[in-house]
Amino acid sequence: MASNGDFDWAVPVMRLGYAGRALVYLAVAGVSLQSLFSGGSAEGTSSVFKTLETSTWGTVVLFLIFMGMVCYAAWRLIDAAWDLECYGSDGEGIVARLGMCITGAIHLGLGIGAALLIFTGSSGSGEQSTFSKAAEAVLSWPAGRWILGIAGVLTIGAGLYYGKKAYERAYRKHLRGNEVTRNWDVLLRIGVAAQGFVVAMIGFFILYAAWTYSPDQAGGMGEVFSWLSGQAYGQILVIALCIGLLCFALFCAVNAVYRIVPRASDPDIETLAAKFS
Repeated sequence: MASNGDFDWAVPVMRLGYAGRALVYLAVAGVSLQSLFSGGSAEGTSSVFKTLETSTWGTVVLFLIFMGMVCYAAWRLIDAAWDLECYGSDGEGIVARLGMCITGAIHLGLGIGAALLIFTGSSGSGEQSTFSKAAEAVLSWPAGRWILGIAGVLTIGAGLYYGKKAYERAYRKHLRGNEVTRNWDVLLRIGVAAQGFVVAMIGFFILYAAWTYSPDQAGGMGEVFSWLSGQAYGQILVIALCIGLLCFALFCAVNAVYRIVPRASDPDIETLAAKFS
């Protein structure tokens, strides 16, 4: 097994990735809440990026998001390949590591969208969402319906894994135990649960697109907000989800600073899980 020092290079990539991810969810939740309180509706990631593009510092923010998403995608693939966080190779570990690859690919897509806005002024998806455009491409492949369906099931699995991690507070074992992480633990848990809900819903949309052979049924954050707003007390549910995503932005920011990588960090560092126990 490689020694901890062999993976020191991966830690800065991880920290930049989580910082970029925090910026994405802060932007999505913040812009959506502002829109809701102004009488509008919550916005998906692509719409938020377009809103950022027209703001004073929008290009800078979009560039930071692009760099962060590239780093996050690279980190997820590195983590999954070398199992740097020791999830293992049993059933649960395989699901966790596949989930890393899926979330890495999704966030790389977000980064590409931000880059397209910077350099071309267009997200490249036209009237279609990024998810429905990708689903349309997959459905055109041989056995594309099965591939899309499997992607949906895996994405649902990743969402359920987030929910399990929130329920069991399993994220604590990857965070340094200190006053900051201990005091914010409740908000971190809410954030992980909110992200789990979003990922699982996106998985259901992908699976439904495969089932109905209709790529327009696939969708991302904007479709999650749209579906929630159509439920009873929809406005309240959307606001609650936005608050949950703000908590997830906090979770990502905390991870950018205090995350422990078992195979690349000092084994004597006290984790948040140990501090609570």
